[in-house]
Amino acid sequence: MKILIIRHGDPDYAADALTRQGQKEAQLLAERLSKLEIHSFYVSPLGRAKATAAPTLEKMHRAAEECEWLREFAPRIHRPDKEGESIVWDWLPQDWTTVPEFYDKNQWAAHPCLQDAKTAEEYAWATHSFDALLAQHGYVREGNYYRAIHSNTNTLAFFCHFGSGCVLVSHLLGISPMVLWHGFCAAPSSVTTLVTEERRKGYAYFRMGSYADVSHLTMAGEMPSFSARFCECFSNADERHD
Repeated sequence: MKILIIRHGDPDYAADALTRQGQKEAQLLAERLSKLEIHSFYVSPLGRAKATAAPTLEKMHRAAEECEWLREFAPRIHRPDKEGESIVWDWLPQDWTTVPEFYDKNQWAAHPCLQDAKTAEEYAWATHSFDALLAQHGYVREGNYYRAIHSNTNTLAFFCHFGSGCVLVSHLLGISPMVLWHGFCAAPSSVTTLVTEERRKGYAYFRMGSYADVSHLTMAGEMPSFSARFCECFSNADERHD
């Protein structure tokens, strides 16, 4: 089985829609995905994800199942360095890297800030829902791997968000999502690919083939959108700081 985790195009967060650039990205993404044999499509209920999926679905004359658990992963926390609420995966590196538990796949949600936001419960809901869907396609979670009850080469496409995409990857690979949220960057409309390996009959593990691939943009001469990144150098005044 192959899984495609697709981030929405360049967002207009205030309108929960795509910018003009995001619409162009979605069209180029459709050109790429329409060349693949995709068994099933799944989409977040949020507008920016659905708008990203729309050109692909229209071009392929297909429909996607809307999944509430694919929405952006956004428990609100009280970050230690600022007043008010922040999204759970927006911390300064000089703060979160000093907490050893954040690197632990089993202990990352034990921090009081994350406990107060019920982060572990949100994570469990999303990943259990994901596993239930994979079971419908023949792969049943057992510990940290999957039992291939009905092995297949189907491709499943998930249109979602940066935060929620990291949740799915962290679950499949057994990595703390804090490491992914802060150490990885998926540009808008990027495609992450994971494929099962069944080296012994009935025992499957997902292996990443590529992360946040934007070749559909670069081959068309388009630069990936900056959204999700922070300034490369602090002196870069035209790039996002905090």
